Amino acid sequence: MTRVRLDLFSSLDGYTAADPSTEEPMGQDWGPLTAAYAATRTVRRNVFGDTSEEGTTGVDESYAAAFFTEVGAEIMGAGMFGLHAHPDDPHWKGWWGDKPPFGCPVYVLTHTAPRPSIEMAGATTFHFRSCTIQEVLGEATTAANGSDIRVGGGVRTARDFLRAGLVDDLHVGIAPIILGRGTRLWDDLRGLEQTHQVRTEVAESGTIHVTFTR
Repeated sequence: MTRVRLDLFSSLDGYTAADPSTEEPMGQDWGPLTAAYAATRTVRRNVFGDTSEEGTTGVDESYAAAFFTEVGAEIMGAGMFGLHAHPDDPHWKGWWGDKPPFGCPVYVLTHTAPRPSIEMAGATTFHFRSCTIQEVLGEATTAANGSDIRVGGGVRTARDFLRAGLVDDLHVGIAPIILGRGTRLWDDLRGLEQTHQVRTEVAESGTIHVTFTR
């Protein structure tokens, strides 16, 4: 059965990375928030192309490996794809190079003029949609063909799905840092623990992994 999954990163004081730009495509403070995640063997291999088999293999690695498992389609906002940083470039294909780490259809939500789909190496195809999150979720569900759908972000898109009650499995990696700035993750999400089972686990890095499972 298809489930909607979401992975996010937060500081101890509840902030996520914000304000993506050409210099910081994932947003300010993305590096400190995801340092433990980026150090895992799975992320080094799947995202950075490291074939050395180096990287951490503890609790953080188990969540990183789960992130890439059984995903049949992905949904992301225009900011995560980079349309806001490259609004007038029809050849822009995202931040991830010629072989993005998705390996499935990716639906990019945008309010700009429609763009043709982009086929990339590694079975990733970007589709651009100007519609509601419910409508794009329906299309992604069909494309996933029984596998899960991952909501990839950014945080505004992620929070839209959370507020609409569309996320079945939420994982938040809480980094042991204080930011004092960014986008607040938990605002307007009161009662999420009443609809989902909550589990916490502390990794060797000090990252607190919190999961909400419907």
